[in-house]
Amino acid sequence: MPLIAWISLLILTLCAVGSGVYWGIVWARVLQTQRGLPTARMGLGLPAARELQEDGPAHPPAPTVCVIIPAHNEQATIAGLATSLRLQDYPRFRVIFALDRCTDGTEAALRRAIDGDHRFDIVLIHQCPEGWAGKVHAIWSALQSPRPSPHAPPPDPPRDADLLLFADADTSFDPACIRACVALLQDRGLDMLSLLSTLTTDRWFETIVQPVAGMELLRQYPPLKANARDHARPFANGQFMLFRRAAYDAIGGHEVVKDELLEDIQLARHLRHKGFMTGLLMADGMLRCRMYSDFAAFRRGWKRIYIEGANRNPGRLRSSALRLTITGVILPLASMMAVLAGAAVRLQSGEAMGTVTAVAGLAALLIMFIALALAAALGSSRLEGILAYPLGAALVASILSEASSDLTKGKSTVWAGRSYHRPIR
Repeated sequence: MPLIAWISLLILTLCAVGSGVYWGIVWARVLQTQRGLPTARMGLGLPAARELQEDGPAHPPAPTVCVIIPAHNEQATIAGLATSLRLQDYPRFRVIFALDRCTDGTEAALRRAIDGDHRFDIVLIHQCPEGWAGKVHAIWSALQSPRPSPHAPPPDPPRDADLLLFADADTSFDPACIRACVALLQDRGLDMLSLLSTLTTDRWFETIVQPVAGMELLRQYPPLKANARDHARPFANGQFMLFRRAAYDAIGGHEVVKDELLEDIQLARHLRHKGFMTGLLMADGMLRCRMYSDFAAFRRGWKRIYIEGANRNPGRLRSSALRLTITGVILPLASMMAVLAGAAVRLQSGEAMGTVTAVAGLAALLIMFIALALAAALGSSRLEGILAYPLGAALVASILSEASSDLTKGKSTVWAGRSYHRPIR
């Protein structure tokens, strides 16, 4: 076998070994997460969840929950969320929708879905002051609002609720979601519980790109570290955050993060800094969400998430893009080439090196697919996306690179009807 061919096979073999080692580590971490953390659905099996459902004289009264939903032009999704909240089997809750500068039919769609349910209120917000992010201001405004209906049950006002739940308008709740999460909050001794929602997967980018985007974010903020008692890396998902009111008030609430575009992570950091315990669990179908309607919106949204998640550090974004390109694109493709080239050499010349290269490539691909299948099961993603993982990784790497470029150039972030200048930190 010519020297150049032998060197080429050696390089492909080393790439395959490197890929196998990397994905073996991913495999182990996914298994650790699966075994180390419950899901929201598992909360239904707790004794507290059964007691909350019964809520009779034989049990202590269920904590009161106030659900706050900020919404900006969500006419396509708001009715589904309202309907899912009306079906909750939790006995003591109320809901406030904070409609933030809506210019579409959000209010009309919401009122039809509520249909006079006394547990639901609507707060209309017509402007957002300078120095506030729109979503954060909407939540703060809802918390300051009085109870408009004198015939409605407590809590009144919302800050008197035992628990505060903040959720996004593009989510949908399982009928037992609030009950399961209150039980988990109590059982795990948490001051705040956040869920990683089960994302929709019926559009091409949701199947191919979205799982990679989520895995990259969780690589930066691993769930086990987010839940650690000591040396935690705080993280929360604004699609669902359930707070004990006392902890929320102790950190100053949303006013302390009024100018943040990723207020969820900042709130988790403030809680941990004050000594409160936070938790992050997989929703396992108890909370569903369609984050973006098309790929253009997907790119814009994830750029914002990555920029703020990296603490507006362009170097971190570039490093993440390079790492993902190597581990998600170059090494898997090299492993595929190792299988093909090694098999070809073995068949043509019978060289043992061909067998070694082909086996190394095949083993690396098998380890990667198993790791991705476990991750897909953890996040309730579709398995079809695994086959296109290198494409998804390339697209997410391009989003990370573009986010770094936008930050370096001082390009403003446009979100929910406003433009925000986000300087480098």
